[in-house]
Amino acid sequence: MNSPTAPVSPDGFNQLGEGYLPGLLGLRIRSSEPDQLISELPIRPDLLAPNGYLHAASIIALADTTCGYGTLLNLPSGASNFTTIELKSNFTGTARDGLIECIAKPLHLGRSTQLWDAVVQIPSSGKTIAQFRCTQMLLWPR
Repeated sequence: MNSPTAPVSPDGFNQLGEGYLPGLLGLRIRSSEPDQLISELPIRPDLLAPNGYLHAASIIALADTTCGYGTLLNLPSGASNFTTIELKSNFTGTARDGLIECIAKPLHLGRSTQLWDAVVQIPSSGKTIAQFRCTQMLLWPR
């Protein structure tokens, strides 16, 4: 991303992801507020691991993208962009088909870093399949 100007609407974020990994995966932002973003990912066979279950990287891409878009939505005035400097995922379940969703919320919105938590779940059952946390470093013009 070359611009610090973040989309505000879900449609704007969905357009932003076109031609990049989020668009390739089929990730969609459903709701985008500064204090919470909600996204979804329809499960397709090409997102599964060879064992037939959802690949962990698919879940991480969903959560990291959702938190990243939240970071863009909360960039302080004058910041030029951000980059992920740390992430952690704990998996408590999986899926083979259907839809998964991610709910991301900021824990810390500082001048140098942002800290985000996300829950990835199966919305039809409410079953949590992953807990995710990331730290974003804010970038400033030199």
